Amino acid sequence: MRWDMAGFLFQWGSGCYIACILQVILIISTVPGNPKSKRRSGCPISIALDLFGDRWSLLIIRDLMVRGSRTFKQFQEAGEGIATNVLSDRLRKLQAANLITTEPDDTDGRKTNYRLTEKGIALMPVMLELLIWGARHEETDAPCALIAQMESNREEILAEVRRRWQERDPTPFLPRFVDSAGDSGRTRSGSNRVRITNGQQQLDRKVRKG
Repeated sequence: MRWDMAGFLFQWGSGCYIACILQVILIISTVPGNPKSKRRSGCPISIALDLFGDRWSLLIIRDLMVRGSRTFKQFQEAGEGIATNVLSDRLRKLQAANLITTEPDDTDGRKTNYRLTEKGIALMPVMLELLIWGARHEETDAPCALIAQMESNREEILAEVRRRWQERDPTPFLPRFVDSAGDSGRTRSGSNRVRITNGQQQLDRKVRKG
């Protein structure tokens, strides 16, 4: 018996039989589950980037993880100006990748809330290192003292974020970093200038207590 994969043919002795291409297509099309795009390589980093490697997906994950965002409107109002169609697309892709899920609102079952899955919350160490790296190597509005506290208390930070996720605590863990006093609160490489809001001071105290 000989297979010819290009034409779905096989031969048995002198006879030639045709495996029905339509049947093969039908069988493949009825396999359950979402179709997966072809991977560029087997590298874990490449595969991970295929799932959430664009900036909008990471910002949605950030908002779910540390800002207490749950709704479509909250993602829209996060501050970076994501377009409605882009937001809808990224939410759909993150859900297809099993990084987020949806659930009805506690007070209004007609509304939909978004929530990180176990697979999604497992990205917390990655997001924490991105935050620290960005603050250390670029000019940002994150206070230096807060970043220093996060650098020296990584395990406590990760544990607290996971606790809030498990308990469905909507209290934002980190504020939006908004420069409200010129550049006096921005982190720079080698800078000692600090501006800490009341909310950030409370976060620092909580971290120090462990």
